[in-house]
Amino acid sequence: MKKHENEVRKIFIKIRMNDEELKQVKKKQQQTTERSLSEYIQNVSMQKPVTVKYRNQSADDFLKQMLELKKELNGIGNNFNQAVHKLHILDKIPEFRFWIQHYDGLQKSLVSKVEEIKLKVSQLYEQWLQK
Repeated sequence: MKKHENEVRKIFIKIRMNDEELKQVKKKQQQTTERSLSEYIQNVSMQKPVTVKYRNQSADDFLKQMLELKKELNGIGNNFNQAVHKLHILDKIPEFRFWIQHYDGLQKSLVSKVEEIKLKVSQLYEQWLQK
């Protein structure tokens, strides 16, 4: 697509800044949806709207905790699966048969809930990434 003659930017403007000023401008630009510093400065100088990204720190903290919890639940679920599997090997002993039958249902319930939590955390994470 070719730009119209009035859309082509031919004029180059130089401005001088010290390191701290440049750092501040870049920091402000990174908080927006503008991809380049040049676009950001053009929009601000022409008083055009600039979309600022908003981050909810409490949601970020919550999500971080949930991701850690997801990892821990995965580990607990795996350990539980391994323990039940080992007990299945011992089902020749009569006392273990009852215990295995009882905890096999509990294991399935735990795995189901862990999977549900993992799904919800993943959905929350995907929503968070889109914002």
